[in-house]
Amino acid sequence: MTQALNVVSTEQDISTGVREASTLASALTDVLADTYRLTFKTHAYHWNVEGPLFYSVHNLTEEQYEDMFAAADELAERIRAIGKLAPSRMAEIMQASVIEDASDDLSAGDMCKDLAKDHERVAHRLHALVKVAGDHNDPVTEDLATERSAFHEKAAWMLRALTSE
Repeated sequence: MTQALNVVSTEQDISTGVREASTLASALTDVLADTYRLTFKTHAYHWNVEGPLFYSVHNLTEEQYEDMFAAADELAERIRAIGKLAPSRMAEIMQASVIEDASDDLSAGDMCKDLAKDHERVAHRLHALVKVAGDHNDPVTEDLATERSAFHEKAAWMLRALTSE
């Protein structure tokens, strides 16, 4: 094996003016974990949805999981940009996330309600990240969290709209 393949990732001190990068990285990791778990959950519902609204729910969940998958990369890269290591083990993701698996098989409507609730939970965590980022002089993370919160709030609204009677 060449020396180029023997490099192990490490944390670094970055001097961009961001204060307490470890605190920010922890909050970013929580949101990344939620995003990753919700991506999988959304994808699983996408695979298994049935019923008269199949096409609508199938397409909406596809748009959402694709967006979240890209966002997970962006969140992880932000953690690296502030000098910390992104999570690299599924156990870390599971431990940091507030997203939970459904205990039963769900109807299409219940899938939508469950996902809407999860998107709201992630939006709350992102609102907290906006505050933490602002308090720690990190406008880049603040902007990223604001943008991601808008996505999750819209996703929750769209999912709820499918189930309103």
